[in-house]
Amino acid sequence: MSSAIGHDTRGQDRTTREEPAGRSWRSARALVLRLHFYAGVFVAPFLLVAALTGLVYTFTPQLDQLVYGEQLRVERTGGQTRPLAEQITAARSAHPEGTLASVTTPAEPGHTTRVVLSVPELGERQRTVFVDPYTARVRGELTTWYGSTPLTTWLDDLHRNLHLGETGRLYSEVAASWLGVVVAGGLVLWLGRGRGQRAGSARGVLLPDRGARGVRRTRGFHAATGVWLALGLFFLSATGLTWSHYAGERFGRLLDAVQGRAPELDTLLPGAEPPAGAEGGEHAGHGGTPKAADADPAAFDSALAAARAAGLGGTVEVTPPADASSAWVVAQNDNVWPVHYDRVAVDTGTGAGTGVGEAAGEGEAAGKGEVVSHTRWADHPLAAKLSKLGVQGHMGVLFGVANQIALAVVALGLILVTLWGYRMWWQRRPTRGDRRAAMGRAPARGAWRALPLPALAVGLPAVTALGWALPVLGVTLLAFLLLDGAVGLVRGVRARRTST
Repeated sequence: MSSAIGHDTRGQDRTTREEPAGRSWRSARALVLRLHFYAGVFVAPFLLVAALTGLVYTFTPQLDQLVYGEQLRVERTGGQTRPLAEQITAARSAHPEGTLASVTTPAEPGHTTRVVLSVPELGERQRTVFVDPYTARVRGELTTWYGSTPLTTWLDDLHRNLHLGETGRLYSEVAASWLGVVVAGGLVLWLGRGRGQRAGSARGVLLPDRGARGVRRTRGFHAATGVWLALGLFFLSATGLTWSHYAGERFGRLLDAVQGRAPELDTLLPGAEPPAGAEGGEHAGHGGTPKAADADPAAFDSALAAARAAGLGGTVEVTPPADASSAWVVAQNDNVWPVHYDRVAVDTGTGAGTGVGEAAGEGEAAGKGEVVSHTRWADHPLAAKLSKLGVQGHMGVLFGVANQIALAVVALGLILVTLWGYRMWWQRRPTRGDRRAAMGRAPARGAWRALPLPALAVGLPAVTALGWALPVLGVTLLAFLLLDGAVGLVRGVRARRTST
């Protein structure tokens, strides 16, 4: 219910200067109606863009396979896969630039191995070389960003910031901040209406009145569709805010307060001294200053074998140590339910390596790896689990194709609800005599002055707290109130001049 631009005001739109008389809980509905209306008018374009870009992004797995099938898939499957060392050697022979950053094993039997290189001139992005695991033949290379292909990266930036950088992220945060508010307001208005038997029946709530005409018919489709989509829209609003700029920072504080962060993997080797200024983090080492030379390719097989023995199945990412005092990291990357996100730190006995084959000796097999630290998905705090799963669901990967279909339905529904909202606004325009106007009038202002005192006592602190938790929502709401107050002041002055 992204915008109830044309909700029936039942007389309240006769004049925007009309003020309710006496304090009554009915004025709360009038206040919600006015807020819902203006949120629909001004925020709906942000929601429409977010829905359109999100709809396209939903199908990036299929688009990647279509555009980059040569790199992502192998020609034939079956048989024994080649050791990682052999695949890495083939990749480095074809692409000797930069240094080895990580290796990701195939997610499925028909997929390629990804050998990721840190190349200084690419900045945060990396060069990924795709290798056939059965033949160790290089299938191609792409410039990637945290494992995403160029197409997925472009669509991700479009959805997050319209390719406008940090400034553009405000658009998506406005959409995510207001989405839950307008959906909640729409539900209150639709469920709280008191006209006829349909208003009090499940059928009247969930289905539009097919016999209605004009704005009532449009409003029925707008509101009933919003009811069906409400849960999905609340989910997208909440999960989108978790990694937004300003609200995401507040969410991070909350996780710290409840100790809801994912556990850090200890990568310090036993008996080693931590390097000065060392910092951890989920993406530590990604896109940063590359190491002087590659780690021993054979050590990748040693680290992988130790991780498999520790129970890490499926697709994993093997990352060499950043320095001689750090361990190798092997992390599961299975994003489809049931997810697997276990991580292990492995001591291969070869150190970080200062050149290919140097640590274990040229042509000498790497030593047997030993797991020195382990973090398990089962041990993550509930808040960390919900945050991680919410993001994966928002991105459409948690339940595979079913997740994509659900997101596509919600995005299409949000587009329709928004367009129906604008249609209602147009249908409610005055069309007779000297009252003609291009669009319908706004609901009457001043409803807040008729709210019961208990509602004000509870509502004002609640709105203040919500504005602190969602700063973009708070700032835009304050801007709306100031603008609305200025417009009301100007119209009042004009009215007094006219009467004089």
